[in-house]
Amino acid sequence: MHLPYKLRFVSSQLVTVTVLLTLLLFIPQIWLNLQVYHSFNNIVKYEFKLQMLSDEITYLDEVLTMSARMNAATGNFIWEQRYRQFEPKLDIAIKESIKLAPKAYKNEDAKIIDAANQRLVAMEYQSFDLVNKNQKEEAKILLFSSEYENNKRIYANGVAQRKRNISLQLQQKIDEYYQRIFWAILESIISLVMLIPAWLLVLHLLQQYLKDKKIAQAALEETNSRLEIQVAERTVKLKYKNFQLKQTLKELQHTQVQLVQTEKMSSLGQLVAGVAHEINNPVNFIYGNLLHLREYSQQLLTLITLYQQQCYNYSPEITTLLDEIDLEFIIDDMPRILSSMAIGTERIREIVLTLRNFSRLDEAEMKFVDIHEGINSTLLILQYRLKENHNQQEITIIKDYGNLPLIECYAGGLNQVFMNILSNAIDALYQWETECLKGEIEKQLSSIIIHTQVKNKERIIISIKDNGSGITKEAQTRLFDPFFTTKPIGKGTGLGLSISYQIIVEKHKGKIKCISAPGEGTEFVIEIPIEQARSIVPH
Repeated sequence: MHLPYKLRFVSSQLVTVTVLLTLLLFIPQIWLNLQVYHSFNNIVKYEFKLQMLSDEITYLDEVLTMSARMNAATGNFIWEQRYRQFEPKLDIAIKESIKLAPKAYKNEDAKIIDAANQRLVAMEYQSFDLVNKNQKEEAKILLFSSEYENNKRIYANGVAQRKRNISLQLQQKIDEYYQRIFWAILESIISLVMLIPAWLLVLHLLQQYLKDKKIAQAALEETNSRLEIQVAERTVKLKYKNFQLKQTLKELQHTQVQLVQTEKMSSLGQLVAGVAHEINNPVNFIYGNLLHLREYSQQLLTLITLYQQQCYNYSPEITTLLDEIDLEFIIDDMPRILSSMAIGTERIREIVLTLRNFSRLDEAEMKFVDIHEGINSTLLILQYRLKENHNQQEITIIKDYGNLPLIECYAGGLNQVFMNILSNAIDALYQWETECLKGEIEKQLSSIIIHTQVKNKERIIISIKDNGSGITKEAQTRLFDPFFTTKPIGKGTGLGLSISYQIIVEKHKGKIKCISAPGEGTEFVIEIPIEQARSIVPH
């Protein structure tokens, strides 16, 4: 059944007017919504970039502090070079952050932060001058003084507060855009309510045409059914692709974290290997010449004794000289001096050998090595942190080594794990001691127990336990997550244990777990195979 021509003409005009009215009402709304979305997206990117710059500023500031303190502790000029290498990067990051959030850097708090930062830089440069003048102790006292720590705390707290203020400002902008979106939606709803009667009339007229198109509608429904099936299939594929993308992004994040940490540890290994090489050459020279010096001195003493036996008439000059130099004491003391020098050079040679063992960090091949050598070399690197100083008591290392065979492993990777776990244990003991002093609680002597044993024919166990404050159950569930740390802001990156988990579990097919409770210390138990399994290639 067809409608009369006049009625069709009227319905056509009504449809045209209704469509034009719809376009006039909705096109501005759509444009407004697109603008709001674009602005909101820019805010999100702006906030993400600010957060990255803030994290970079915190990291670079810690690098500068560490470089200055290492320069004061070792007197090595390479740390001052490292400081001056990273200082321009920090300035660039701060300038970029000022461009993005200028208001946050122009208030009174910003002046306090800047003043504290300038004092820190001045003290660090002063420490460089002291080290260059061979006054390392004064430089260390300066960088570990309460004034330095107070300025460091003021600067760190100010940076953290500035980051919170920027986040609050961004949140306010986001709230404003949410309000604009709300009003845009409300206006759209009002426009829709206005158009509903007109469209109802249009739909009523169009019903007449729909009756004449039942056959086409049936075909259309069939087509729609097929399209829905295809859409469902593609939705399943998209979900699977999305899952694969998330897995790829997660693997990429782990790979990026591992590359950063591996590069840092590789640089440390190269530095240690270079120092060991430079020390080894002059020590070998001294050690080799001591043998000849012992022989020559013994020959000279024998000659003097023979002269004394053969020559009975001494001249007054010789007698006076013998009294002045105390020949008998020299004859008695010279062998002891040479023996002491030989023992000292032998000890230096042992230290160089240990440093070379630790510098295996850049080895990529799997080899059979002595695990105890890796632990001992790591302890040697950390020896300066274990000794007693004016703020902390000495940390006792208790070695309970079992009779382990040679282990097939990545020696550098395991040394990196030992470095991360032992460093965390030292930090925990120092923090626990500080808390005990503040709360006037009696603190027992700080200690770290290292225990190794053979579990069975295939695996060994390595245990590292401290008697610090312990870790809560909640923190233990996230302990091996990247970027998670229980240390104060600026004290840790949260990468060490994540990297350690990858090295033990993924590279060595082993296990690592944490056993801890508040107030009962922390123990990390590592279990690795003695030999790595080989995949069998079919012929």
